Amino acid sequence: MSASTLPALTPKPIVIGSIPPTLVRRAEPARRARIWEFNTNLHCSIIGTCLSTNELRHTLKKLDLVAPDSTDHELHGAAVSLAGRHDRAAKLLNKALDERHRLTINQFARVHTESEVRGLWHYAVKRGDIPGAYWAALTHPASTQAVIREAFGEVHMLSHLVGAANRADIRRLCQLEAENAALQDRLERQQIALRDAVVSRDTCIQELRQALTQRIASEPCTVADDGSVLRQVVADLERRLASEMRRSVALDERLNEAKAALVAERSARAVVERDRAALRRELQAIDASVQAACDGEAAPPKLDGTTLLYVGGRPHQVAHLRAVAERSGARFLHHDGGIEHHMNLLAGLTSQADIVVFPVDCISHHAAQVAKTQCQQADKRFVPLRSASVTSLLAALRQTG
Repeated sequence: MSASTLPALTPKPIVIGSIPPTLVRRAEPARRARIWEFNTNLHCSIIGTCLSTNELRHTLKKLDLVAPDSTDHELHGAAVSLAGRHDRAAKLLNKALDERHRLTINQFARVHTESEVRGLWHYAVKRGDIPGAYWAALTHPASTQAVIREAFGEVHMLSHLVGAANRADIRRLCQLEAENAALQDRLERQQIALRDAVVSRDTCIQELRQALTQRIASEPCTVADDGSVLRQVVADLERRLASEMRRSVALDERLNEAKAALVAERSARAVVERDRAALRRELQAIDASVQAACDGEAAPPKLDGTTLLYVGGRPHQVAHLRAVAERSGARFLHHDGGIEHHMNLLAGLTSQADIVVFPVDCISHHAAQVAKTQCQQADKRFVPLRSASVTSLLAALRQTG
């Protein structure tokens, strides 16, 4: 098969409820399963989760199945269609998977029962080591149909959760960029209006001076009425000067108001810029974590020996936050900010911690102030988080690591 005959098969969407009872048919029950022995419904998740795009492209090049303009999706579809065939192509894919995840396969080879395989799989999911554990669990001789179905379901739902998180952050980033552009336009309009007002005032003063000069030069004065004419000229000019002074004062007030508004707009813009920068860091952290989950090459931040105290947050997220911190090697402590935990406990926890973090959107002002004060007194590092999300903590850990 040549590059010009690259299979253009697109994997069909998998519905969990439609998976048949028999997910694998081993030719020899005592050995690990091969990729062509799995039901075709599993091939898409195996190829997409356990092999990176570069590894897949390299494998298909050996079969002369890669055209220069082949997209990643075309390569994925071709590999899924080849996985179910008991031929050289499927054997190369199986070999690539075994070599890629040799260490994890060896770890699973030390267990011999269904419950032990399930336990290793759950431990790998908590640590985020999905690709190797998925392939090792599916192919293990002790894996039953129930274990395979459970592993497939967790990988299937993980792809949805990661996609939903990315979409929400991207929407928020686009919204912040639009707000920033609107603030820029408003600032430019106000600056133009202020410049026009100053130019108009200066022009009016110049015209008044010219009118005064012409009036004095053109007025016919005699000895008899010289005094009365001058008094009329002075009175007229005083009225006009008073009017312009009032107008000048009004323009100065408007200018001061515009300057104050400009300062406020710049402050708002700075807040938007900080939020945008925080979102970008969180997206980069998400991308790094997703890459680690998909190809197993990226490494989590290393915080071995570090004790992290998390103050505030939402109770249902504590387990996820703890898993993220412990995956980085850190010891995780938590205080809910005074909801159920007494505030007197905060000082003791702070003394044990190396770093104290708290989400600014999910903590009381009093608890945040107490945590900050105790960190300053104990010379501890404290890091405010943009939100109580796992992505905010992940971004902070990556900066700390």
